[in-house]
Amino acid sequence: MNIKSCILGASGYTGAELVRLLEQHAHFDLQACFVSPNSQDANKAISDVHKQLLGVSKIVTQAINEDLISELADEYDAIFLATPHEASHDWANKLAFKKAKVFDLSGAFRLSNPSTFEHYYGFEHTQTNVLEHAVYGLAEWHQDEISHASFVAVPGCYPTASLMAIKPIVANGLLDTAHRPIINATSGVTGAGKKLSQTTHFSEVSLQAYGVLGHRHTPEIAEYAQTPVIFTPHLGQFKRGILSTITMKLNEKASEQTISQAFEGAYADKPLIRLRNTMPKVDDVAYSPFCDIAYKFDADSGYLVVSSAIDNLLKGAASQALQCANLAFGMKSTQGLL
Repeated sequence: MNIKSCILGASGYTGAELVRLLEQHAHFDLQACFVSPNSQDANKAISDVHKQLLGVSKIVTQAINEDLISELADEYDAIFLATPHEASHDWANKLAFKKAKVFDLSGAFRLSNPSTFEHYYGFEHTQTNVLEHAVYGLAEWHQDEISHASFVAVPGCYPTASLMAIKPIVANGLLDTAHRPIINATSGVTGAGKKLSQTTHFSEVSLQAYGVLGHRHTPEIAEYAQTPVIFTPHLGQFKRGILSTITMKLNEKASEQTISQAFEGAYADKPLIRLRNTMPKVDDVAYSPFCDIAYKFDADSGYLVVSSAIDNLLKGAASQALQCANLAFGMKSTQGLL
């Protein structure tokens, strides 16, 4: 199998990870990397843009010509969008429903309700046809849908870490629905992207909550967890990774046995989800495609605390996109990742 592929938005951190994964995959043939028209990274060797790719890829970046975007969808088999939300939104109709399968790592097609999207992302969502057909790419939970999809909305990093911890409980009817799960999650600074800003400058970063009671990932988590949540993200003074700790009030059906059965039933046959006996830490998963999960249950109070750890650039972005692409082209989701 030779899957002709390209990346739009290759100059960012996620773009670099996509290049590495696709270049090392046995069946994806990465042929082009595009950057924005005014990018200083245009017409450079990708290994000059991302030094860690020296010896991995010899591709030279190209500036995106918006007039030719629709042609890409007929030229390539797989297109990966590591682009801003607005760009993915505006280009979707030109790319969707043609030869190429599209894997969008932006947030432009993760929410089913356009008005919710507009409230949290700040611009009107007009690509309703694509939105109706986009499949949410939470790879361990939506395998069948992804395998038949032509347009996949790859989940956000915070939602991935949170949903992996919450969904087994909700799916097995163990949550006390009178109480919202409370999510406290901390991300490394690469989650803010490559663009320089004072808030992500090394000298300025300290452990800090942000987006309190209004972060754009809140409705994404709530929609796919199928329960309202309280989500508080934090910025940590480290490069990459997310640690998400979720506190849930469980109902009378909950016990050590039913909780264990819920997690084992969800993930026993999912090799990229590792259930642990001790609480995970970011270093356990950094630079890997794994999600590590551990929990502790207090039977007296009925509270469960679940902690999950991922690499935000991999399981929270690039490697999950590759999982989705593997499924969409009829391969095991772990192909090229283990």
